[in-house]
Amino acid sequence: MRRLTACLCSAALLSLLVYVDPIGAEQKITLTEAIRTALEESYEIRAFRSSVSARREAIGVARSQLLPKLAFEERAARTNNPPSAFMMKLNQQRFSQNDFAIGSLNNPDPITDYQSMFSFEQPLFVMKSYLDLNMAKLQHSAGNEELRRKMEEIAFKVSQAYLRVHTAKAYEDVASRAIRDATEHVRIAESMYRNGLGLYSDVLRARTSLTESEQKQVTFKKDLAVSKRWFAYVLGRHDPVSPADERLEFILKDVAYYTDASLSRKDAAAMKIRHESAMANVKRAESLYLPSIGVGASYQFNDHMRIFGSEGESWLLMASLRWNLFDGLLRDSERKKAQHEAAEMKEHLRNLTHLISFKVEEAYLGVDEARKNEELARSALLSAEESKRLVKERYGNSLSPIVDLLDVQLHVNRARADTVARENEYRLAIIGLGYESGTILKDLGIE
Repeated sequence: MRRLTACLCSAALLSLLVYVDPIGAEQKITLTEAIRTALEESYEIRAFRSSVSARREAIGVARSQLLPKLAFEERAARTNNPPSAFMMKLNQQRFSQNDFAIGSLNNPDPITDYQSMFSFEQPLFVMKSYLDLNMAKLQHSAGNEELRRKMEEIAFKVSQAYLRVHTAKAYEDVASRAIRDATEHVRIAESMYRNGLGLYSDVLRARTSLTESEQKQVTFKKDLAVSKRWFAYVLGRHDPVSPADERLEFILKDVAYYTDASLSRKDAAAMKIRHESAMANVKRAESLYLPSIGVGASYQFNDHMRIFGSEGESWLLMASLRWNLFDGLLRDSERKKAQHEAAEMKEHLRNLTHLISFKVEEAYLGVDEARKNEELARSALLSAEESKRLVKERYGNSLSPIVDLLDVQLHVNRARADTVARENEYRLAIIGLGYESGTILKDLGIE
């Protein structure tokens, strides 16, 4: 019985492991793959695509105002209203000489009318509708440009999250190395204390340093887990995702490459189109001073007993011209409003153009700063490692107190972490320069 129970428990545990492991398996992904994934699965991108699709459908809405309208209508009415009863009988073609009697005219019997009607309308000249269609197309074009800019923004966010995980992982590795170094310091201090060459206080200090290193590792592990979760969120995933083991190399190009590309940055292109749309809106407001012309027709059946009956048939052709001569100065106010909005959009465009120029220059200087800081961090790490080696030898020969060794070890740990951070800051600075100039997708090989 015990053997059977043990077998069942083992089988259950095995099945649980087989079930859980694929779910808990952490996917590794390259930066290029991560960006492509985000451009397909990111919540923001999906929302923006839907927005652009809605603007595309708005073109159809505006175009429909220029296309013919065909409708069918069925009405049912019953009345003893004299004029209405008179007209219903005429439409039903049941009018007789007796219906001219004064009593029938003044006090008709209740009458029922079923009317079936096909109607047709076609605008011929409605300038406002033509301009509405043009504005809808401009809005859709602007939306497409904004979507491209949103894709660049998502690519930059993914790069930030990707390098954040890289940095967090490197910090955890630094913490692990610090624990190994602190463990070695404890071993040396205990050995020297056993041999009568050191103090017990040195052992305590070394153990305290080891505990502090372990505490930092706990924090760095938490930061790594949070970074992976954030990376997954940016990608539109639910499970943690890790960067693949790849060597990231980004080439810094000449400043002219970035400044020239920034002139056609997608959000600036969208703003230009919006300015065109604002100018078109001025013309739309001015078009309200023009008349509108259209034609229409209808064919109807009337019956006093049956729905869709056809006792009487008639048709109607018509043409219309409508010209608002005075509307309480509404058109004048709308025209001035549109002019002010166009002027506002023009200033926004100028401001964005100047801002882009500044941001590109700032980002380029930031890359130079990040590169120099990376070089200085590497140099500082080499100096700290050499200083640690010398102090460690001096402590081993009882020429330096353990405080010096722990102090220099602290500098080494900081230098290691700073080097990792500076390397990723340099990579991110180059990617950021591509984002500010609008070349990020091209630089990362996405296009």
